[in-house]
Amino acid sequence: MELDLTPKLAKKLYGGDGGAYYAWCPNELPMLREGNIGAAKLALEKNGFALPRYSDSAKVAYVLQGSGVAGIVLPEKEEKVLPIKKGDAIALPFGVVTWWYNKEDTELVVLFLGDTSKAHKSGSFTDFFLTGSNGIFTGFSTEFVSRAWDLEESVVKTLVGSQSKTGIVKLDPSCKMPEPKKEHYNGMALNCEEAPLDVDIKDGGKVVVLNTKNLPLVGEVGLGADLVRLNGKAMCSPGFSCDSALQVTYIVRGSGRVQVVGVDGKRVLETTIKAGNLFIVPRFFVVSKIADPDGMDWFSIITTPNPIFTHLAGRTSVWKALSPEVLQAAFGVPPDVEQKFSSKRKAEEIFFPPPN
Repeated sequence: MELDLTPKLAKKLYGGDGGAYYAWCPNELPMLREGNIGAAKLALEKNGFALPRYSDSAKVAYVLQGSGVAGIVLPEKEEKVLPIKKGDAIALPFGVVTWWYNKEDTELVVLFLGDTSKAHKSGSFTDFFLTGSNGIFTGFSTEFVSRAWDLEESVVKTLVGSQSKTGIVKLDPSCKMPEPKKEHYNGMALNCEEAPLDVDIKDGGKVVVLNTKNLPLVGEVGLGADLVRLNGKAMCSPGFSCDSALQVTYIVRGSGRVQVVGVDGKRVLETTIKAGNLFIVPRFFVVSKIADPDGMDWFSIITTPNPIFTHLAGRTSVWKALSPEVLQAAFGVPPDVEQKFSSKRKAEEIFFPPPN
């Protein structure tokens, strides 16, 4: 069966005047199920509140747009209330309870990418809501709720009867929510647009890698991530993950072209990608991208907390490590052709600026 790697857009699952929740379906993007990967987006309007929930999957959240507040409760820990803004990456291990709130005029949009190998449905996240019409609170009988929380039956009926919304609600502007604390941010999140650069190539591009060094919590999630910002008309070197990891890529901004080459040298994907697209590169497949004139940014997760990549072009390429004799024999070409091949891209690394 041929792999379908075609990039896809997310589809709305539920929502209202407070915002909406979108997800990528494994039936439309089969590599989600094949790779045990889930992908979703939360979009909150002003005063939109995503009700407290926990998930069956460990995730990395990335703020695509806007600013707001995130409430996070790690198992048997106190609540952390984080100020979040565009560029923030947040590691969400198993068992964490989260809520999200937007008090600004600009829509708050958060991307979720994660591992569904232990989920109820491979390739999809399942959220368990603490409140709301589909919340756990409403699932128990009045007797059980009364006993568990030591409440009178009349109070229980009032609590259960007030749960009319699902997932996302719009709060009254007068509703007071917890104020975020800057000290809660440290160790819980990292802003990929402000963090020290791991790669910075003039006219080529920039990379910030999210790993256990700059955000130790990703070790508990079991995923690594990076934000790549490719300059206009620049190229990202062909490369592959050499530690059997899958690469899940969401195009944050701009557009460009992508090619993926797989088994037996077969080109399995050649297409244009644009903001909002999600696609997955299978294990050991080689991928390369070229940005359109306005450039292209993407956020990726890799299914290991400390990924290792092999690049096939540029100064650090595997070709540069091979001896000339091996190259001549492998390509079946005379020395002068091999020398032309080896003499190129001696200074450039990973990203190649557009030709003059």
